Amino acid sequence: MKLDVVLGLQWGDEGKGKIVDVLAGNYPVVARFQGGPNAGHSLHFDGKSFVLRSVPSGIFRDDAKNIVGNGVVLDPITFKGECDNIAEKTGIPVTERIVIAKKAHLILPTHRLLDAANEAAMGKSKIGSTLKGIGPTYTDKISRHGLRVGDILAPDFADRYAKLQNRHITLLKQMGYECDPHAEDAAFMEAVDFLKKFELVDCEYYINELLKTKEILAEGAQGSMLDIDYGSYPFVTSSTTSCSGACVGLGVSPQKIGHVYGIFKAYCTRVGSGPFPTELFDETGEKIRAIGHEFGAVTGRPRRCGWLDLVALKYAVMISGVTDLIMMKSDCLDTFGTIKVCTSYIVDGKPSNQWPFDTYADIQPVYTEFKGWNTDLTHCRAEEDLPQEFREYIAFMENFLEVPIKIISVGPDREATIMR
Repeated sequence: MKLDVVLGLQWGDEGKGKIVDVLAGNYPVVARFQGGPNAGHSLHFDGKSFVLRSVPSGIFRDDAKNIVGNGVVLDPITFKGECDNIAEKTGIPVTERIVIAKKAHLILPTHRLLDAANEAAMGKSKIGSTLKGIGPTYTDKISRHGLRVGDILAPDFADRYAKLQNRHITLLKQMGYECDPHAEDAAFMEAVDFLKKFELVDCEYYINELLKTKEILAEGAQGSMLDIDYGSYPFVTSSTTSCSGACVGLGVSPQKIGHVYGIFKAYCTRVGSGPFPTELFDETGEKIRAIGHEFGAVTGRPRRCGWLDLVALKYAVMISGVTDLIMMKSDCLDTFGTIKVCTSYIVDGKPSNQWPFDTYADIQPVYTEFKGWNTDLTHCRAEEDLPQEFREYIAFMENFLEVPIKIISVGPDREATIMR
């Protein structure tokens, strides 16, 4: 059997939560493979709305097993709150539907303090962190100081926690950051006890055993353009958000990868600092933000908005070997008379069709324009319902990207989805 992967192809916030929720009905297992509570996967169904941060998006499917993989960094406090909220609103037995990799690293309260201290020290050069402690946790992982989920079973876990915490306190003092590093100690240990209620597994063995008989859907977080290696460095996240991250973050061979679903919005958004060639600073950008409700699900920050960037999108498709494209929020462009897509750049005065190495370069977009469809797409449920102008728009993108667009989302609910 194969492991299919769902990825965001832009700078995050593409709508991965909805698509995983829609696709999860075809998969008995859904697995998160990287990132942490900096994710904000929004799901809307049956008149209810949820924002998932660390819990896999298959949690609302009765027959789906959900895996938090070893590539994830897990904040016990946030995770407990998220699970309690789901259980309270739905009655779902979360401890029965989720298994957690022992090798996933733990986010300590002092990781979040270090995140805030680092961001404050950067001043105007700040990355735009979500301040969830993601970067410092991955830093401890790479420098071999981190604590892992499996460590909570050790009899001396409290001592291990104190040792890492003291290391963080030393760093915070060196940075001159005023805080109470012990403020959340009790809440953290309570949340650690909560984690012990879940099945803690050796993910690499667990998932490969499942693959003998079951198809699995791997769920990415953030977006491909935030990848630590191939994104707009240094304005990136701290994990591998491309397809290869699924192999490392779950412990599966590249031979096991099947379909790679790449999700993108009909326009672009970005939260935080960093290059954004098609960003709009005018009324058009404000209109996109208002119609698309483009405010961070985790931070609440207004997202930067702009036209679709096909150069960056084709780059992300190439890096992850995307086999199937999924376009989100098509309906948000229903009322625009003219729609633009970026098909090349002028980088430091020279024409280019490649994403540049230097993210501080002067990147000017070159646009191709399309006539708007001026039709309410939210009522469309089949391809034949779509207006001709929209079909031409889709055909152009498929030709440019050389990958078929298999799913079109025309609204936030599960039903507002057209399969092609």
